Amino acid sequence: MELIHLYFSGKRAKLLEELKDFIRIPSVSTGSDGRKEMFHCAEHVARLLHQAGLEHVQEFAAGGYPIVYGDWLHAPDGPTVLVYGHYDVQPAEPMELWKSPPFQPEIREEKLFGRGASDNKGQIFLHIKAIEALLELKGHLPFNIKFCIEGEEEIGSPSFSPFLQANPDLLQADWVVISDTAMLRENQPAVCYGLRGLLGVQIDVQGPAMDLPSGSIYGGAVQNPLHALVHLLSSMRKDNGRIAVEGFYDEVLPVTKEEREAWAGLPFRDSEWAQRLKVPELFGEEGYTMLERAWARPTLEIHGVRGGGEQTIIPSTAHAHVTCRLVPEQDPQVIFRRLEKHILAHALPGVKVTVTAEDSGYKPYMTPINHPAIRLAAEAYEHVYGVPCHWIRAGGSIPVVETLARQFEIPVVLMGFGLPDGNVHGPNEYFSLRNFDKGLLTLCYYWLQLKESL
Repeated sequence: MELIHLYFSGKRAKLLEELKDFIRIPSVSTGSDGRKEMFHCAEHVARLLHQAGLEHVQEFAAGGYPIVYGDWLHAPDGPTVLVYGHYDVQPAEPMELWKSPPFQPEIREEKLFGRGASDNKGQIFLHIKAIEALLELKGHLPFNIKFCIEGEEEIGSPSFSPFLQANPDLLQADWVVISDTAMLRENQPAVCYGLRGLLGVQIDVQGPAMDLPSGSIYGGAVQNPLHALVHLLSSMRKDNGRIAVEGFYDEVLPVTKEEREAWAGLPFRDSEWAQRLKVPELFGEEGYTMLERAWARPTLEIHGVRGGGEQTIIPSTAHAHVTCRLVPEQDPQVIFRRLEKHILAHALPGVKVTVTAEDSGYKPYMTPINHPAIRLAAEAYEHVYGVPCHWIRAGGSIPVVETLARQFEIPVVLMGFGLPDGNVHGPNEYFSLRNFDKGLLTLCYYWLQLKESL
């Protein structure tokens, strides 16, 4: 490991400039305005894989944005590992909240700021460069490796399942390694063993055929779609934070005693987060800590409401976007049917209500933490960071994780190097340069010890 440490120390400035070049490409997959840049970014990823020494590098036109593949398959007696990541990023708006332009990466206080710095360009870049270092220093690997880096993760990976069906053997592996999650905090590594699923729902309320003046003969005589929508939204959650949709919790597994005790011992306090977020107090389902709510309990959140404006009118329509984060044993399609039933049952007279699922939803995932490849991840963290590694769940969703696990019936190792306050999906996203340095070493340790740990 000393030789590897010297290798990365000597190349640090060069590697950071390469990562900046990666971040400079505004590869926003939402909408169609950035289509040219998305294809440019796919080409850039392919060049990075070529440069790292990977073979069979190819950009697959999967129906949407390209899926970039590369491999090194010269260890006939070794295991095969699939590394997954994504090169697309979230939109950067609102631009005025960024302290530096989102696609002009800047280093401040040992943090690299820029859209995609943590989610996911910085983290997948670590994987590419770790393999590049091992091939350059040793000339070979004691295992086989495949890279799959897609461009639609931020929009739910719609082309990924069809790609798997069309190429059933291409991504076959013994397990998957993904770095798209966060550690517990700075210098406190954690292996993530659970992700929540996701269901997105659009609620549309149709009132009169046109906007009407709220005076004249209409005010008080016609149902206001915004009032009707507010009524619906309010009906879905109680004041104590519990979701009021009948059957919503039927399949939810309770937080185990062991998990509660383990999470209570983590260096994480609700009061500290309230202070950091500058809110009077935290809020959520009664009877649970913040970590329990975020990791092991489902949610129902309102993300946007549209209708009317500042004019004194009764709007003809009103709309809301709602999502549910789901936990193990909850099925998105079952939850949608229960949610739809609740909404239609609570619709006020005088309007027509339509409930639409954005797609089929994404299932939650729990990984088997006794698998040696997953235990090795904790060992690698501890070796490099010098502190015990914790076992955590994550509140977010990575749709492809459950897809890959189900398709190949293999475990998924979630080795994240982001931070909980890294502002992913928001202004001033950053990647800790301490995790940049230690992440490279952690991955190299993991790969070097891989065959001996199985």
